[in-house]
Amino acid sequence: MAKILVNKYNVAGPRYTSYPTVPYWDEASFSIGKWETSLRKSFNESNESEGISLYIHLPFCESLCTFCGCNKRITTRHEVESPYIDYVLKEWRLYVELLGNTPQIKELHLGGGTPTFFSPKNLERLINGIFTIAEKADNYEFSFEGHPNNTTKTHLQTLYNLGFRRVSYGVQDYNETVQKAIHRIQPFENVKRVTEEAREIGYTSVSHDIIFGLPFQTEAHVAETISKTKALMPDRIAFYSYAHVPWIKGNGQRGFKDNDLPSAESKRKQYELGKEQLDASGYVEIGMDHFALKTDSLYQATETKKLHRNFMGYTASKTQIMVGLGVSAISDSWYGFAQNEKKIEDYYKRLDTDVIPVFRGHILNSEDLIIRRHILNLMCHFETSWSLNSNYFKELPDVLVQIKELETDGLIIINTNSITVTEKGKPYVRNVCMAFDLLLQRKKPESQLFSMTI
Repeated sequence: MAKILVNKYNVAGPRYTSYPTVPYWDEASFSIGKWETSLRKSFNESNESEGISLYIHLPFCESLCTFCGCNKRITTRHEVESPYIDYVLKEWRLYVELLGNTPQIKELHLGGGTPTFFSPKNLERLINGIFTIAEKADNYEFSFEGHPNNTTKTHLQTLYNLGFRRVSYGVQDYNETVQKAIHRIQPFENVKRVTEEAREIGYTSVSHDIIFGLPFQTEAHVAETISKTKALMPDRIAFYSYAHVPWIKGNGQRGFKDNDLPSAESKRKQYELGKEQLDASGYVEIGMDHFALKTDSLYQATETKKLHRNFMGYTASKTQIMVGLGVSAISDSWYGFAQNEKKIEDYYKRLDTDVIPVFRGHILNSEDLIIRRHILNLMCHFETSWSLNSNYFKELPDVLVQIKELETDGLIIINTNSITVTEKGKPYVRNVCMAFDLLLQRKKPESQLFSMTI
């Protein structure tokens, strides 16, 4: 039965870091003026009550990891750090001037790229620059992504002194053959060192990223990686499927052949084996692809129904606004999305003209907002409900046909005005969300835009 479900539901589908998903953004009706209006409206509604989230994209890496789908610039020239920080701080000043009041920052995350490509001194200058015109909200949470090979104790101490208490490390897989294929040679000893150093300094949450479905990866590799991970007991683990989209990401994901990848059935077995090991080790599945110990804030947010998901991933509390700074970063006002220029040179040019460097986006209509809530509920809580009089369900018969089939396969339970994803259905939550995605139903992509769901 498991093999039948894998074959049936292994289709190309969104990961739903946003709704509408980026390929369905209505760029014809988008303008920077509309985006700025939506952002001011949301800021006035939510800054005092819940604060805002701030994501800063730091794109530089010294070498190319061939599994990575992020926007990055490969270089060993560290003189690029200082001018990039200058431009990010200029972008932040433009946003603060637009908002017209002091932002209360509830969450701040440094992503990439490789944030620890930057020197501790430059990271300190960046964060101090942000807070010359912003304040820390109550119970704030600051986090960053660290590369185990180049994260130093000085990096950890400097960021800790600035208020960071959470760090995530990309592990992927400890097998040498797999590491060579993805161009990420990273000994266990390096991960052990940075994990222990973070805890010695006082970080309250350490996360490891593990990927299944990588080239040459087997169930035995996954079992070994999780066994070694268990020895360190990180507070959180992101355990997710490799997204193979070389037709979008280009040469960065062509460091191996397609037939070097495990089959969909093998990937599902890797997931099930990994999940079984994590369950036995005391980790609880949180949302999609994430696991946490019961002492971690992500688990506690799940228990209190406060878990949220945005372009930073899963977060322990909701903010209506997420401002993205840096090349390619995406911002979310709740009422709209906006993405920055993808090339560093274009990003710099826009800022040289004192303009927020947005090049595309989407303003959500009333239907978008309703569907967005359903998909967020499913992604965060594995359930959603609706009013029987909801305008959205004028198209309910079409949705019901699709979710009825999911129920027949044991993936969801349908009630009068709600659905719940079953334990069996959790690996297929992306497929459940697709049944609610009216834009996807109305217009299937002409070419494959998304990774496979399994």
